[in-house]
Amino acid sequence: MRSRSVVAPWIRTRLRAAPGAALALAVMVALTACLAAAFPRAVDRYEDAGLHRAVERAGPDRTAVQLYAQPEYGIISEHDVLPATLADQYAKILAAVQRPVVADRGQSTYGVRTANSMEVPDPWIPQPTGTPAQVTLVAQHGLADHVRSVTGRLPRASDPVTASTPEVEGAVSAATARSLHIEVGARIHVPGEGRDPLVVRITGIVTPSDPAGGYWSTHPVLHRPSLVPVPGANAEKYWLGALLLAPEAAPVLLGTPGTPWRYWQLAPATDALHARDTERLKAAVASLEAGPALQKIRAATGPLTDADTDLDEILTAYDRLREGVTPLVAVAAVGAGTVAAVVLLMAGGLAADRRRTELALLRARGASLRGLAGRLFAETATVAVPAGALGLTAALLLLPGGRRTYALAAAAAVTAAACAALPLRAVVAHRVVRIHTGREDVATARPSRRRTVAELTLLVLALAAVETLRRRGSEGDELSYVAPVLTGVIAALALVRLYPLPLRRLARPAGRLRGVVAHLSLARAGRTSASAVLPLLALLTALTTAAFGGSVLSGVNEARDHAALLAIGADARVDANEPLPAALPDRIRRTPGVRDVTAVSIAYDAQLAGGRQSAPLVGVDPAGYAALTARTGLGPFKKGELTKAREPREALTAVASPTVAATYGTRPIPVRLQDGTTFTVRITTVRDRTPAVSGTEFLIVNRAELPASAARPTALLLTGAQVDATALRKATGTVGHVQLRSEERARYVGSPLQSGAEDIYTVAVAAGAGYAVLALLLSLLRAAPERTALLARLRTMGLTRAQGRRLLILESLPQAVLAAVGGALTGWATVALLSPGIDLTTIALASSPSSADRAELSTSALSLAIPAASVVLVTVGVAGIQAWWSGRRGSVGELRAGDAR
Repeated sequence: MRSRSVVAPWIRTRLRAAPGAALALAVMVALTACLAAAFPRAVDRYEDAGLHRAVERAGPDRTAVQLYAQPEYGIISEHDVLPATLADQYAKILAAVQRPVVADRGQSTYGVRTANSMEVPDPWIPQPTGTPAQVTLVAQHGLADHVRSVTGRLPRASDPVTASTPEVEGAVSAATARSLHIEVGARIHVPGEGRDPLVVRITGIVTPSDPAGGYWSTHPVLHRPSLVPVPGANAEKYWLGALLLAPEAAPVLLGTPGTPWRYWQLAPATDALHARDTERLKAAVASLEAGPALQKIRAATGPLTDADTDLDEILTAYDRLREGVTPLVAVAAVGAGTVAAVVLLMAGGLAADRRRTELALLRARGASLRGLAGRLFAETATVAVPAGALGLTAALLLLPGGRRTYALAAAAAVTAAACAALPLRAVVAHRVVRIHTGREDVATARPSRRRTVAELTLLVLALAAVETLRRRGSEGDELSYVAPVLTGVIAALALVRLYPLPLRRLARPAGRLRGVVAHLSLARAGRTSASAVLPLLALLTALTTAAFGGSVLSGVNEARDHAALLAIGADARVDANEPLPAALPDRIRRTPGVRDVTAVSIAYDAQLAGGRQSAPLVGVDPAGYAALTARTGLGPFKKGELTKAREPREALTAVASPTVAATYGTRPIPVRLQDGTTFTVRITTVRDRTPAVSGTEFLIVNRAELPASAARPTALLLTGAQVDATALRKATGTVGHVQLRSEERARYVGSPLQSGAEDIYTVAVAAGAGYAVLALLLSLLRAAPERTALLARLRTMGLTRAQGRRLLILESLPQAVLAAVGGALTGWATVALLSPGIDLTTIALASSPSSADRAELSTSALSLAIPAASVVLVTVGVAGIQAWWSGRRGSVGELRAGDAR
């Protein structure tokens, strides 16, 4: 009987032989796939949230598409305003709306309203300045569905209503009833046209269920009356309110002089608006305003129907903001993605290096490159594909919403890269069958010509990317997005070439030392495999990405702090139109968190040179205000600039802005205040800014030299690290207006676009630092078996445990220190090179104040130091732990010959 050979399954055998490596690969692929899949969904989420916030802030009166049908030749029939006719036209209008614009059926409506308001003579309605109130009549569909409560009942039209009907029922909102003193049962007389006045009997007072929704706020007068100034009159005003009629009572509007118009208002469904559709949204809105959609609507409603909306302007403004943020986010995404790709390739390269003997033996025994690559690919895919699917699932669950296609493509790319890294590296390393390979020490290996050509090509691309970014900014083109990454890559390749030089120079002096540890550690560092280029490349790219991202976040914070300081002038301030009470400064000084109080008097409309120009005149205490300017850095000057000796009739010395100084020079300037006080000033010092006022025109004088009426403080500038806003407002009371620098700073984050971009950069910095540590750990763990065996052999020769620890630490330090110092220098150089082309104003400030400077990229010391120090600390920690662990295990197991490691 012939025996049958049993062939062990390749994949199962390999996974059982190295379960730890398989688990580590699965975790790395899952995390990387999760981050890659989460990025496009996170971008979609915060961009959509930013669009929704922009639409909500604009309000329904601007975002709704309002369609008006003017009467042809001023004539409109009763049939045209009946609910059935309007409902049929409304259905045709909805059908004409093109996607992606979607009407919110719950907030969209239609009806008839008077285009002109009409005076009502009823004397019991308030007349603040003696001018009669005016009302507009509205017969809007769906009133019952949009009220929370009704006092009385909703208006009805039991009998058919015509233009001559003498009386109809109506309702008003609770706010209108409160302001116009309207009660249930009240009768309001509206002027008639060719008939007696129309009587509107109020049967109900309604409370809107959603006053801010499109139904009520497309025309805010429906739920909130307003005081309207009389044209041409200085102080005369009148009340304007709305009377809500039943839709069936719409024909009665034809008998009034209010010019009734049919209207249809379409509130956009906010949830259906997506940032990726902004161009299509603008095209659809343009079609409604003056395009094919409007032609269809006119065919259904009449040739004089017009559309009015500001939605296109809102979309355009949002698009500008998004275009300013997107390039910066792309830079972060490219950086983090490159780091992840390098680490994945490095993991595959280290795995191929670890299995070099096994793969060389397989090639020597007849394995083909295709068969070897296929087996390695299947082995890796068995682990990577489920891990990538798990990461994708986690991203989809953690970030609901957003497009799945991009998330799926990103996770698939990560999984494919993880599966292909090991086979490709093995094919390149073993394309020629070898039994023995020569040493490939980093200190002796010479780069090939192909590598030199590839590095020079990358250098040219990096220079082109940097130059493009500096000239055109981050909005230039896709090449500028990779400038930070290419800078890190070039630095890594340069350091790899320079790395052997110090090792060679230090090896001989270290050999003359009495101890063996220093010489042996340098020799071991020099014998590191030349494949260490990938770990070093991963480390420097990750550190550069972390440094650049941290500098962006730091620059954003600094820009907001500076803009808030320019707006407030100090940590907090108290302003008033009149002089502040004399006891207020002392009371404010005792408020928690307040360290110092600087009192100033500000006359905003001081007339210069006989009224030819006006500028704010600031009276200050020279010593206190000079200290404030020095602390804030806003136009610092010495107190002596305002306290120079002068004759009693001589002009006051003044500090002025460049604009005022350029106009008047150093000649005496007559100044006249609003109360008639006059005096003369002479400009002796020029400063660009000052804390008391935020404009570009000002004069600063010594408050003690001003007339008594102009010297009383009208503002207090407060300094303190943590000013208690509640206590400050309580101490101020009603005598002044309180502003805090912290509150002003928070106001600049006005869009989820900004906060979302900041989150992306935070994740990019964390990912860069995390991948740097991961690359370092992978590199150290690859060499762990060899180091453990070395320690075991050296201990038989008398090496102590302390010397073993020092040996492993000193052996690991050269590459770690090189990566840390190189990463810090590369990050600094990257920021310095690219800062002229990076404008952080859009991401830092929601609406840039006119006084704010351009927010530029600046180096963050912490972003450079923390990741670099972490690399060194992790290296020392891992080496120390490895030495301790190998000492506990003993040397017997490591010295047995023939054991596979």
